[in-house]
Amino acid sequence: MATQITHHVGGKAFTGTSTRSAPVFNPATGEQTGTVTLASTADVNAAVDVALKAFPGWASTTPLRRARILNKFLRILEDRTDELAAVVSAEHGKVFSDAKGEVQRGIEVVEFATGAPQLLKGEITENVGTRVDSHAVRQPLGVVAGITPFNFPAMVPMWMFPVALAAGNCFILKPSERDPSASLLMARWLEEAGLPPGVFNVVHGDKEAVDALLHSPGISAISFVGSTPIARYIYETAARTGKRCQALGGAKNHMIIMPDADMDQAVDALMGAAYGSAGERCMAISVAVPVGRATADKLMAKLEPKVRALKIGPGTDPEAEMGPLVTKQHLDKVRGYIDAGVAEGAKLVVDGRPLKLQGYENGYFIGGTLFDNVTTDMKIYREEIFGPVLSVVRTESYDAAAKMINEHEFGNGTAIFTRDGDAAREFANQIQVGMVGINVPIPVPMAFHSFGGWKSSLFGDHHMHGPEGIRFYTRLKTITTRWPTGIRAGAEFVMPTMR
Repeated sequence: MATQITHHVGGKAFTGTSTRSAPVFNPATGEQTGTVTLASTADVNAAVDVALKAFPGWASTTPLRRARILNKFLRILEDRTDELAAVVSAEHGKVFSDAKGEVQRGIEVVEFATGAPQLLKGEITENVGTRVDSHAVRQPLGVVAGITPFNFPAMVPMWMFPVALAAGNCFILKPSERDPSASLLMARWLEEAGLPPGVFNVVHGDKEAVDALLHSPGISAISFVGSTPIARYIYETAARTGKRCQALGGAKNHMIIMPDADMDQAVDALMGAAYGSAGERCMAISVAVPVGRATADKLMAKLEPKVRALKIGPGTDPEAEMGPLVTKQHLDKVRGYIDAGVAEGAKLVVDGRPLKLQGYENGYFIGGTLFDNVTTDMKIYREEIFGPVLSVVRTESYDAAAKMINEHEFGNGTAIFTRDGDAAREFANQIQVGMVGINVPIPVPMAFHSFGGWKSSLFGDHHMHGPEGIRFYTRLKTITTRWPTGIRAGAEFVMPTMR
């Protein structure tokens, strides 16, 4: 029997007034496992009202107290990682080991956020003028919202809400309706750790809920991760409604393989980066760029058999390296991209479309797919596929490879594999991409740095988590003070110069 999944508002289940809902599936079997309620505008507004009422008390809670609650939440996450990972795997489809890795990367942001007392310290300067002092503080924004994607239902929310809560904000999470249960588990655990009701709320929904958040006067800021067209829409709408916004969009991440690279290392890196999580990562490598014919031939000779040997199965299979795609619709979309690659003349070296798993015939599985001789005018090169499809684009020089990356619409992540320090340094300095790996295929920054791309991969001025996260979820206030000293200088009608 399908489980009914409702919102979590004010510390308890909240059904709202909407009569709309959406099915939730197990991607490995294709069976419906739940039904999630989709919020109406009125439901979203009700959640915002609850959060607004909780905000004054939470904002006045000392940073140390807020950090202690996050510390308790951290301990819960560490003790129950397997429970959260199992929920992620069941609704998203990624293999269990990958789901545990996702939870771990989220935990690292919680660890960072527990340093709130240090992170929120202000500045002071004495005697900026005679007997005049100035000090600056960072204060919370109010009620903020996060709109998160299906591919990381635990990690991406944890990129947002721990930092926002540590800074004194209340938070409304609108997770993907495709895999909504992880967010509810985290909401209950936060309150078990001592978070007051109403400080963290979960509202499920589709575009109606998103638009309600964007147009609500009670929401001060929006964080978003998803596709570029929606990220642009979120950012532009938030700007028109006077909200601070960080909107992370799509990606097309390249990996250059230089002639001097350790080829075994490069191939292993490509396998994990291209086919891990079935390619449903904004930091997945989807384009390999070998420099020189000999490098390309050597790469393909080692890569092809490994792609063919990928172990594909349900997330519950401990030997599986890659699970299913998240929905039937997304499976059809990825198949369509493979069809387009063939039609445009790319060489299909490994075709994942015929894959069928015994006992899982109705699951959303597709095999690892490998194209060679891809050119930059092809659809499979230009657009984000978000599936286990790797395109090999051959180039004759490093300069041509770097130019290709710099001219692409997206600038999220990139990597180079080389033993040449000059080439690596040139690449790191000159490439027009936000996150760069040197012999590291997926250069996702640690929690105490910040995550974000360039160009059409990010809309807004702030990256996520780390120092940028603190700046995004707070605003600066500068206070200038002078106490009476018995000296009266009379009225001054010129611009103060603080002499």
